[in-house]
Amino acid sequence: MPANAARKTLPNYALYGAQAAVDSVHHERIPARASRFGFEIEPHFHEALIQVLYLTDGGGETSIDGQLWQLEAPCLVVIPARSVHGFRFHEAVDGHVITTAQSAIESIAMTAAPELLAFVRTPAVLTVDPQSRRGAPLEALFDAIGREAEHPERWQYTAGLALTIALFVQIARQCEQARLAGNPARAALVARIERFRLLLDERCRTRQPVASYADAMGISAGQLTRICREAFGISTIEAIDRRAVHEARRLLVYSTLSVKQIARELGFRDEAYFGRFFRKQTGLRPTEYRHQEQGRLSHSA
Repeated sequence: MPANAARKTLPNYALYGAQAAVDSVHHERIPARASRFGFEIEPHFHEALIQVLYLTDGGGETSIDGQLWQLEAPCLVVIPARSVHGFRFHEAVDGHVITTAQSAIESIAMTAAPELLAFVRTPAVLTVDPQSRRGAPLEALFDAIGREAEHPERWQYTAGLALTIALFVQIARQCEQARLAGNPARAALVARIERFRLLLDERCRTRQPVASYADAMGISAGQLTRICREAFGISTIEAIDRRAVHEARRLLVYSTLSVKQIARELGFRDEAYFGRFFRKQTGLRPTEYRHQEQGRLSHSA
């Protein structure tokens, strides 16, 4: 039987056992829902809703789009819209389940961080360490989503969506950590990339040479260049320059510093050289960029 035909024969609930408003973020404790069905929820799908479960105690199993996963707390379960899924929980299970519109989460992710879309659209079961840096925020996020859902207030849906996006950031980090755990070489590369990013942030106003970054990372300038090309597709000096331009843009638009003061702030001794550098990177003189962006902001206010 074709997959679409099979899906048509399955229950299609906005929310299994209840109707959920499209403009809400619904929160429930897992036992409250699972106990209504004898802790066994038959295969079904949600046409437009995404669900995330966080098991904090107990376990069970889930089938998502034909794949069977064993569940053992603590773990996360991501079920995108139209994914056929069912559950068999142990009676001692506990945790959270949130449900909201897939399209709303995707719309925010598309604007704020398009790379999150892959994690929003892909079923997943993730083991969690609640004591780890990435696992520790989860309980607080689910609790915050629950409080928003339970106490109607102005902008409730907006707050719920914002918290859900924050949750998917943590889910994405969990996925990346799990992926890197099986690839030590890749994990080492990612660690070096993150170290370089931190150095760029720390030194973006000092115009330091490539060698100083390499020395701080304990590698050669050639190794750092290879890392930059693999991670960003550009050379180290291009990465340094782009970070400096980003800072220059920010100061030009959001500060009252003169162009000469900004040049000095960014480690350029000569205002004219800074102007040529900025124009080469952006196609505009610093004063032109400032007028353009401040004008754009004033029109949108």
